[in-house]
Amino acid sequence: MPVPTSAPTTERQLLRDTVRSRLREAILDGTLEPGERLHDDELVAWLQVSRTPIREALSDLVRAGLVEMAPNRWTRVATPDAGQAVEAVQTLGVLFGGAVRLAVPRLPETVVKQISAAVAVCVGDIERDDGPALNAHAVALFDTYVEHCGNSALKKVCRDVTDGLAYSLRVPNIVEVLNWAAMSGSLVALEQATRDRDPIRAELAAEAMHELPGERPLSPDRAGS
Repeated sequence: MPVPTSAPTTERQLLRDTVRSRLREAILDGTLEPGERLHDDELVAWLQVSRTPIREALSDLVRAGLVEMAPNRWTRVATPDAGQAVEAVQTLGVLFGGAVRLAVPRLPETVVKQISAAVAVCVGDIERDDGPALNAHAVALFDTYVEHCGNSALKKVCRDVTDGLAYSLRVPNIVEVLNWAAMSGSLVALEQATRDRDPIRAELAAEAMHELPGERPLSPDRAGS
């Protein structure tokens, strides 16, 4: 095989990653709003890079579900659609349920305590009907399970798709779209099963929170009876 004569692409790849990270953060923190047009010239001026890494980064964000693109017409920040919210939360449930099942037997005690505190924060969000806060805090909670699941393939899939799926839940009426009233019970059951080191019950609780059908976990008081 002849030695390649083209220049290494490492620098461009790293630049693309940097651009993608900055655009991702700007979308997730609201600097770039849903539906906002993304013009190459403006992005070049803002990010101080050429068009190539910007177009590459935008293509990555299209695949992640954070950007929408119509070739030769427009590129814009994706707009969450309430009609897709249930499918998005169910997809998260499939991924997070598996991560929970794998992680629960492996979690250090210090992380279990962090999970208990994070669950309390999420329950507070539900009590206040604060959909945006629950979205952010729940993703952070389940990211903890993902990081400790011990499965590199699952971790990569979650990293690739979680942002877009969670972003699609940023709809004004998310409290009405999802089974809001049942979430606190599922979270409490998740915490109890995690402390009990019961991966199956923890997985069921995580899936119940994400609108997946099937057997529901026992409430904490009944689980110990």
